[in-house]
Amino acid sequence: MFRKTSSAEREVLWNGNYLRVWSANFMIFFSFMLLTPLLPLYLSESFGADKHTIGVVLSGYTIAVMLVRPFSGYLVDSFSRRKVLLVTYFLFFLCFIGYPLAGTLWLFALVRTLHGLPFGATTVANTTVAIDVLHPARRAEGIGYYGLSNNVATALSPMLALVLYEWTGSFELLFVLAIAVAGSGYVINRGLKLKPREPVPTTKKLSLDRFILVKALGMGVGFACLSFSYGVISTYIALYAKEELGLLSGSGVFFLLIALGLIVSRLYGGRSLRQGRVLHNATLGLLVSLVGYLLFAGVHNYWGFFGAALIIGLGNGHMFPAFQTMFINLGGSQKRGTANSTMLVSWDVGMGLGVFLGGVVAEYTTFYHAFWMAWAVNALGVLLYFVYVRGFYKREMQALSGA
Repeated sequence: MFRKTSSAEREVLWNGNYLRVWSANFMIFFSFMLLTPLLPLYLSESFGADKHTIGVVLSGYTIAVMLVRPFSGYLVDSFSRRKVLLVTYFLFFLCFIGYPLAGTLWLFALVRTLHGLPFGATTVANTTVAIDVLHPARRAEGIGYYGLSNNVATALSPMLALVLYEWTGSFELLFVLAIAVAGSGYVINRGLKLKPREPVPTTKKLSLDRFILVKALGMGVGFACLSFSYGVISTYIALYAKEELGLLSGSGVFFLLIALGLIVSRLYGGRSLRQGRVLHNATLGLLVSLVGYLLFAGVHNYWGFFGAALIIGLGNGHMFPAFQTMFINLGGSQKRGTANSTMLVSWDVGMGLGVFLGGVVAEYTTFYHAFWMAWAVNALGVLLYFVYVRGFYKREMQALSGA
């Protein structure tokens, strides 16, 4: 007698498929970030690498990610998204096994670089599937909550890694844990049940816009500036805390405070995104994050260290889902994969440059110079947003609504 589906039921946010891809995305970033903040210590202690070499080795995966992202968007738009997701996720899991087996610095660098290929493809595929399974009325809100999965994982896993390393001194334990978590995410995604969809019609001649959302490239440049600063801080935070502040487990608290800020801002910002206030969230997030990076660069004590973490988390929690919604809206339903890959390529370009240049500057000057560089590039991204991105997005949305 209750056969008719209500509007509320049709618009449910946390459906089974969404829960699966949300959890699997958590596993992707938890396993990956479990190792990331301690890899500089691992390379330094196990292979005697200096900061410049560490920057080169760790930025290799970013190059691989940037190369594969555009093709990933094309694949998930043109073929079965479930199959693409499962294949790339399995390869992502396999690459973790190579870390403990790498006996030389350059073999480790090779494994790390190759890991960027399935990491880049899997994140594009998983995010695109998450958008597919959301009801259109809950999509912007759902994107915000989806981002919590990688934000919380990115914050909690480094904290756990630092605590485990402080207790055991064992990198091998962390490698095994990362393998187990990544494998669990793959198993979770095998339970996905997706409806058949019409792929993007193929043409004999492939154009650039099948791989990159060309009209969003200007927005991508600004987004890369924002990720640059996070790349510097998130990669070298453990070394900085140990060498300059005498902290090791304190780095874990840093990431925990980022997570707290992210959670608070995502919960508040999700309601705002659902109301269509995308630019409001982006503007607020950018300005708050800018203050956080300024505090981190300018105040070199516990208050500056931990206070900046909370403020950066609050800012990024507003900024990231707003920008993701902007990219998705510009791409439309036919190019969600391409829009996702373009956004993530932009983020990876900034992160990779931040990792590399942060290592170079820290090696030949000090960490303080590297952090001021991070703030300056972040400020450039904020400036680009106000000068170009905000007006460009308004014009594009007005054109689409008038079409």
